[in-house]
Amino acid sequence: MVDEPSSREQHGRTSRPARPAPSDRSASYTLVVEPDQGPAPIYNLIASARKSIDMTMYELTDVAVIDALAAAAAKGLAVRVILDQHDEKASNTPAYNSLQAKKVGVHWANPAYAVTHQKTITVDAATSAIMTLNLTPADYAYDRDFAVITGNAADVAAIETTFNADFTNSAITPPTGDNLVWSPTNSLSSLQALIRGATQSLLIAQEEFDDTAIQSDLLSALKRGVSVTLIQENENNQYTSTLTPLKQAGAKIAVYTSTKSSAYYIHTKAVLADYSTAQAKLFLGSENFSADSLGKNRELGLIFSDPACMAGVYAALTKDFKGGSPF
Repeated sequence: MVDEPSSREQHGRTSRPARPAPSDRSASYTLVVEPDQGPAPIYNLIASARKSIDMTMYELTDVAVIDALAAAAAKGLAVRVILDQHDEKASNTPAYNSLQAKKVGVHWANPAYAVTHQKTITVDAATSAIMTLNLTPADYAYDRDFAVITGNAADVAAIETTFNADFTNSAITPPTGDNLVWSPTNSLSSLQALIRGATQSLLIAQEEFDDTAIQSDLLSALKRGVSVTLIQENENNQYTSTLTPLKQAGAKIAVYTSTKSSAYYIHTKAVLADYSTAQAKLFLGSENFSADSLGKNRELGLIFSDPACMAGVYAALTKDFKGGSPF
């Protein structure tokens, strides 16, 4: 299955990192690293719900998740699900029909967006998982992905406010809480600000990369002396024209040319800026570096500064860079 219209989804440091304060000291952040941890952390989050579950999902084929949602609804929890209907209606229809038959509130995503590519689960209006992964078992063993599970009250409230609007196809400019990055509203400007603010390093992993504004910002970062390291899925040389100028300007690039059915796949969307400095920041989310993802889709990510999450992403992406093919 493709995860974006343009491609398949639209795949040792010794010093201790500095410990910048999270944007909300009262909030917890838990990083889930895939394929290392498997789906158990997501299953456990769903099972922890006592009052409600709200899910927005680009692709849902995991029967264990579908059954868990139905079981929660049968116990009297308020369960609502939004599923993409543009790219993935065919693959989502069995889940839609099953959930509807089991009295789960299920809604085809707002057609105002080119694609609803968001992957988010909120339980009890108190905890949200913001994910790069879809709930598709065929991908669990192969895809590099991340999720962040957070209790940041401002972010969770903003996610719920936006979910309520999207569930009824109502127009909304999503509130951004403390950390949120939404498409099609603030994602491009937020990612540009992250890249433009970097002073030392950028470690990036992307599945799709055809946005010329992001490319231009990375070229500018290289010119001002920022080290840029990129792990890029590049099946069939799809993004070679984007990568070549970056390579020529000094970027370190490793590529994967995998297929999800046969090998490791860079599916995540991540930017780690100025790791191991006091100003370090991390982006994780559903947004690819593509014009459609940033300007036309419903997408969600976050930019935050949790030390443990940054360390986990750094370790995973450093491994992926070493495992890729030099571009």
